[in-house]
Amino acid sequence: QVELVESGGGLVPPGESLRLSCKASGFTFTNYNMGWFRQAPGKEREFLATISWSGGSTGVADFVKGRFTISRDNDVNTVFLQMNNLKSEDTAEYLCAAGPKGFLRNSVSDFGFWGQGTQVTVSS
Repeated sequence: QVELVESGGGLVPPGESLRLSCKASGFTFTNYNMGWFRQAPGKEREFLATISWSGGSTGVADFVKGRFTISRDNDVNTVFLQMNNLKSEDTAEYLCAAGPKGFLRNSVSDFGFWGQGTQVTVSS
């Protein structure tokens, strides 16, 4: 069955970095664009970044541009989110998702498969 498993979250002080991973299985990874979202308690799920099936195109939300980078390794069916200079407001559950090929999308409703999430807490 389709499965997306995130890892790499944790507790870090402000200014540090984390690299999240999302391992996919149960579907043809290269048939899908991939995305990262986050959700903080009491807030809506928000788009962070997306990457095309080949890795050739990416899109990043303006509010994390310059700090967050998305990449993928199709040989191991994994998408990554590199997060630098983390801030307390980055504290949230981080989720990866798979969406259809084609133009890059950034809406929650465009992504059909979701992982369970990994918690990132930024605190001193």
